[in-house]
Amino acid sequence: MSETVIVAGGCFWCTEAVFKDVIGVESVESGYIGGSVSNPTYKQVCTGSTGHAEGVKVTFDPAQVSLPDIYDMFMGTHDPSQLNRQGNDVGTQYRSAIFPLSDEQRAEAEAAIARWNEGHGGGAVTTIESGEWYPAEDYHQEYWEGEGQRNPYCLAVIPPKLMKLRKSFASKVKS
Repeated sequence: MSETVIVAGGCFWCTEAVFKDVIGVESVESGYIGGSVSNPTYKQVCTGSTGHAEGVKVTFDPAQVSLPDIYDMFMGTHDPSQLNRQGNDVGTQYRSAIFPLSDEQRAEAEAAIARWNEGHGGGAVTTIESGEWYPAEDYHQEYWEGEGQRNPYCLAVIPPKLMKLRKSFASKVKS
């Protein structure tokens, strides 16, 4: 039976590209979570005024990839020590956050943050939050597979994230 997690680690195009490469991941949907506006648009979220984060909803088969592995991959492929930013993307919409959908996910999220802190001397600012999920507009879905391959921003940011994934989680990555 599939399980779903929601994480936010900067630009959703970048986070989506990472999880699309993971064995056992069945789908990845980009969207918005953690804000105060119903059905926000990309333009609204980009202002930083809605409180939403750009996130991804990852559906996976726990028989192929574990929840702790999913969270460790999330923590290991963005910079969870940067408050409200990832690289040149600045604002609360780019915060590092996990949105657990169950008590088990909350406990595993706390454990993943603790593991990252232990291995990096502390410093994670990743928050554990709740919120309603809103899918992003269609043109944001599967962005890396299409438009992203021609987008200079994506070409600069996504390949290093994919290299981190392949280096640290080689046995969990599609060939």
